[in-house]
This record gives sequence, structure tokens and C-alpha cells, in this order.
Amino acid sequence: MGEVADADRAALVGVIGNCKTEDGIPHTLACRALGVSPAWYYKWRKSPVNPTKREIRRAALAERIKHFFTASGHTYGSPRITLDLWAEGWQVSVNTVAGIMAEEGWYGREPKKRRSLTRQGKRKAARDLVGRHFDAISPAVLWVGDMTEIDTGEGKLYLAAVIDLFSRRCLGYAMDAHHDAAPVSASMQMAAASRGGDVDGV
Repeated sequence: MGEVADADRAALVGVIGNCKTEDGIPHTLACRALGVSPAWYYKWRKSPVNPTKREIRRAALAERIKHFFTASGHTYGSPRITLDLWAEGWQVSVNTVAGIMAEEGWYGREPKKRRSLTRQGKRKAARDLVGRHFDAISPAVLWVGDMTEIDTGEGKLYLAAVIDLFSRRCLGYAMDAHHDAAPVSASMQMAAASRGGDVDGV
């Protein structure tokens, strides 16, 4: 917030004070509605009664909560912000943080639930050729592959990889914007080429 003229400052502080005394509106809520911080209000209010230590602490706490909430992209809720406050040395409960956030209108967003890529298809499942035994006795005997979904700033990216279970070495990988057979096939081709063969012989 920029500098506020003395006349405007006095009027603004008076309005915030009246909201509390006449309408029962908390100072923090009135400050937010008028675009100033509680710390600013307690600093500049013209009142014969100075703010209490509790009010000053609560204003400072609200500022730190705002900091963490803004830094999270408006996603953190009171439990996560409370952990950050504890890390800074604040002695505060989750309920207190939740109350301040509710007064300020700060509500975290729940993280999106990840959608599983594995679904039962209409085709019959492929036969388990290794019988759930994943201990290889030598290189190039037992390979396994998997596909992973990665969230990026430009959308989802799918990574397919093939590893040798004897050495745990990644033999081949491929990335694609689509979750289909193309990256799987490409990763297998790379794995076969790294072992001097072709995918048909794997």
C-alpha cells in the first residue's frame, strides 16, 4: 500500500475503529475490506487507548499468515501454514490460524486428486512371464518397464522407461504428451539398441 495522507489516514483509522465499536466488525476484517493491514491500523490509529500486546501479536501473526498463504499461491490451508509458523518459532494453534484466515477470507484449495493411469481394459491382461520373481541372475535376462505421469507448466508429460533388473540400469526411455503405446514402444526400441539388438528379439 502506498503512503496515505494524514487527513485520509485519520479518517480511515476512524472508520475501522467505528466498525468494531458500532457494528462489531473485527479490525482485521475491516482492514482487509479497506485495503490496509492490521499492523498499519494499530500503528496509526488515533485513540487514547493503545493496542494491547495481544492485538499487536495478532496483527503480526496475520501478516505472517498472509505471507505464507500468498507464497503458496493461495493453496495452503491452516494446518500447513501452522507448520510453517511453528518452524519460525510461533506458538500458535491450528484453530487460531484457521480463525484469522476465516476473518481475512483466506481459504486454501484442496490439492487435485491424482487420477490413476492404470485401468482394467476390455482386453485380457497379459500373461505374467516372470511369475512375480524380480531377481535377475545376470544382465539382459529380465527387463521391466513403467510409465509415469509428470505435471509440467505446459501440461502433462508421460515418461516411459525400461530398466534391467540385474544392474537397475535404465536401458531406454521416451517421453510423450499422450498416454499411449508410442512412448512405450520407443523406450523398448532404445533399450534393445543399447544392448545391440532390436525390439523384435527382446
